Amino acid sequence: MWANAKFGQARLEPGLDNELWRLQPDVIPLADGPDSQRMLELDDELRRPQPDDLPGRFLSVADYHGLYSRGEATPLDVVEALLPLIRRDVTPRSPYSVAWLQTDVDAVLAAARASTARWAAHAPLGLLDGVPFGVKDDIPVAGFVSTMAIPPRPSEPYFQTPETETAWPVLQLQDAGAILLGKMNQHEIGMDITGCNGGTGTPQNWYAPSHYPGGSSSGAGSALCAGIVPIAIGTDAGGSCRIPPAFCGVYGLKPTHHRTGTMNSSVCVTAPMAATASDLTIAYRHMAQPNPRDLHQSLFSTSLPPSPSTTTPKYLGIHTPWLSQSSPSVLAHFHATLARLVTHHAYTIIEIPLPHLSLAQLAHAATTLSESAAHARARCPPGTANYTAMLSPANRILLGVGTETSATDYLRYGQVRQVVMAHLADLWARYPGMVVVTPTTPEAGWRKGEGDEGHGVMDGGGAGRSMRYVWLANWTGCPAVTCPVGYEEVEGGEGEVLPVGVMAMGEWGEEERLLGWAREVEGGLERRRPEGWVDVRGLVTRGSMKTGRGRRRGEVRKRGVVKKEEEEA
Repeated sequence: MWANAKFGQARLEPGLDNELWRLQPDVIPLADGPDSQRMLELDDELRRPQPDDLPGRFLSVADYHGLYSRGEATPLDVVEALLPLIRRDVTPRSPYSVAWLQTDVDAVLAAARASTARWAAHAPLGLLDGVPFGVKDDIPVAGFVSTMAIPPRPSEPYFQTPETETAWPVLQLQDAGAILLGKMNQHEIGMDITGCNGGTGTPQNWYAPSHYPGGSSSGAGSALCAGIVPIAIGTDAGGSCRIPPAFCGVYGLKPTHHRTGTMNSSVCVTAPMAATASDLTIAYRHMAQPNPRDLHQSLFSTSLPPSPSTTTPKYLGIHTPWLSQSSPSVLAHFHATLARLVTHHAYTIIEIPLPHLSLAQLAHAATTLSESAAHARARCPPGTANYTAMLSPANRILLGVGTETSATDYLRYGQVRQVVMAHLADLWARYPGMVVVTPTTPEAGWRKGEGDEGHGVMDGGGAGRSMRYVWLANWTGCPAVTCPVGYEEVEGGEGEVLPVGVMAMGEWGEEERLLGWAREVEGGLERRRPEGWVDVRGLVTRGSMKTGRGRRRGEVRKRGVVKKEEEEA
């Protein structure tokens, strides 16, 4: 299978022998003293809620802050309303609970009470105090086993070993007062992009239940889409924090390699996802604060927004042959977005060359599989022969392929990476501030197949197509952001729609430029909320939930039970 996937193609590529073995895509804008590492202020634009009458608006961090500051509800009210929706240990279970795997109810309530007390004393910690969020299950949180959405096997040592420390980005949100509701579902070991998980359940895509939520951060995409939380933290090795937001109509940022923390991977980062572009910015700024215990991450200077200028060109880089691999409907949304950016925000579109895309995507895929196989081995005692036994059949096959990559092939992939990174560096030298724009995925969504839940999905060609654009940022270490820009009607979907995402990739360290771009794109979105969207504000102030399209009030919470109540809103 390794050979059939053409993973050996790099051996045959001429001109690579004298290139460096680039094993990590590290490009670190260095800090120049403590002042260059301070978190940027959260300005009025980020603190201002969207207008209440804005169609399709999602609740944001600013909405929660306003709710608490006006005394309309407390963080404890919010948590007590949300816990019955996300817990797996209540009967009957809410459909929203599939997006969540683990919740420490006592810890959540304690954090909510502490936040409520701070608000009562008029001493909140800041904008995030009392705001609920979730964390993907592969991210360490003290007291939890990082199950990676593998169905637990209590006899295995791995499932007997809770984490002793919490990942730095999670701590930064908690230290700001945000309330961690729990660990979120994902594609098993993060090894594909649909989010299908027969062992722990597949979270819902609330826009189109006939389609997947995307992966591997499937629980985050689903919970954000449903309005359960405004912020989630995930990991992204090949689009895992951009494909679910694209499929679920929300926002995701893949930071510069090592920006939010050093991981034992050459492709993976810890990344924020959010309901709005402002929330994405707020989450990122907290998560990216320097960790003095991290020798790589602590070197970064703070990413700064570009200086306002009417004379400096703003470039949108496109590679037309690459774009042509998207569906006509996705391209229509993409080009409409670019036209609006040119007209309203003074961007200039430039055609750029991007060589070796097919070869580099193969190198990324083979590297990711090999690193995942090594991680799987590390989850078992030394000397364990069948270290993939706890995984689904699809993942056993994928990791088996990953073990076939030789050391010489791995080094050869590093030479491919060096060539691609050097080319990108040259482009940014010629076009400072350019963002490379593409659709996030070439097609909107991934339809579920009959029997998928029972035996899993294994479609390498489909996964490669869906990752057509996202892999480049992981391979080169560049930051990238995805934004919803429109919707496609689902044929035969009885009113279902599929969100369409557009992505921008920036130069190393340019997260703030991308986040500003995301807010510009957001201004042109005619947003829709899905059926089943949870109006948390209405839930805690009126004891009800309003569905996304505003035509009926539904899913009233009563002792953790979710039921429908038809009512004109």
